[in-house]
Amino acid sequence: MKNIVAFADEFGNNSFNFNSQGTHFIISSVMVNMGELKSFEESIEKIRKKYFQTGEIKSNKIGSNHKRRLLILRDLEDLKFSVYAVIVDKRQLYGEGFKYKQSFYKFLNGVLYKELYRTFPELELKVDEHGKNDFMKSFKKYVHKNHISNLFEGAEFTISESHNELGIQLADFYAGSLGYVFDENKKNNNSQELYEKIQRKITSLNLFPKQFNLEEEKQENQFFSEYDSNISTLSLTRIYDAIENLKPTSQDNIDRINFLKLLLLYNHSNHPNKYTTSKEFMKHLNVNRDREMSKEYFATKIIGSLRDKGVLIATSRDGYKIPNSLLDIKKFIEHGNNIIFPIIRRITECRNAILLSTSNECDILEDVKFEKLKLVIKDFF
Repeated sequence: MKNIVAFADEFGNNSFNFNSQGTHFIISSVMVNMGELKSFEESIEKIRKKYFQTGEIKSNKIGSNHKRRLLILRDLEDLKFSVYAVIVDKRQLYGEGFKYKQSFYKFLNGVLYKELYRTFPELELKVDEHGKNDFMKSFKKYVHKNHISNLFEGAEFTISESHNELGIQLADFYAGSLGYVFDENKKNNNSQELYEKIQRKITSLNLFPKQFNLEEEKQENQFFSEYDSNISTLSLTRIYDAIENLKPTSQDNIDRINFLKLLLLYNHSNHPNKYTTSKEFMKHLNVNRDREMSKEYFATKIIGSLRDKGVLIATSRDGYKIPNSLLDIKKFIEHGNNIIFPIIRRITECRNAILLSTSNECDILEDVKFEKLKLVIKDFF
């Protein structure tokens, strides 16, 4: 049985016009123990009547009236709830593809799900799907599609619609208040005092993108049963080494560096078992290129070249990811096995057919460049 109910709302949008539309996207969740929900709602209703009379609790109704905002935050301090927030600095999102709404929300859906689920595996999350809450609508769809109910035995993580709930109104108020702390277009001389007030109710502030750090990266997925510290450490170390050693002096290397940074971003935001499609990677990588890359270029010049340099990249039918378990490595080997040997077998059949029809006079593998292939065929067939 779920023992925590949460109410979530958002601040900001997917625009990357930082001068007029803001620098940050913030998701605020108000967390309440299920047994204290009734008294929580009664207390919030008193505050709503006191400061908003007949209207809803809305951050934009307070606006830049910081004195009034601070008074409300003061009255909220002693109530039994906490605030869990994800703060996304849009300026630091690597990959121009995030400027597309679908990619931006898809990334944030993964971030919020992963952060909430690993902290509150048994949670009922209530969101408002009405009005312009496009992100919350997309997040609900994401959870229904991707949540693995038996990942933790007995754990429940559900999300439901709850229009005009007092808890959602409060989440809106805290999301907007955090906007005055973090967003460069909202910051002012009162921001520090505002942050100190908000901080007293904060149980966790999660800043994204995180600075890449090997130990933090390893901790991202270690609570999943299949996690293997040795494989994760090796994979991440080789990615960091490649990013540091690749010189951005050619378009090929720029593409490789950008791809590795995107891999790290998705490692933060995705479920550890989730792969990201080549189409998704290419959408990001193509934005700043004069000519769009082809699938062949992506597979050979980026993936193939990085693997030739010793970078470990897990592959499946669903795309690519950073390996963090033995299963990831086995999937990569299985994927290769399913491709390599059928091709070699077909080449062998073709070669044998031509040898037979020419009385062994024409060997299509006689060319010096096929010497290694001839050895492989000799050993395995």
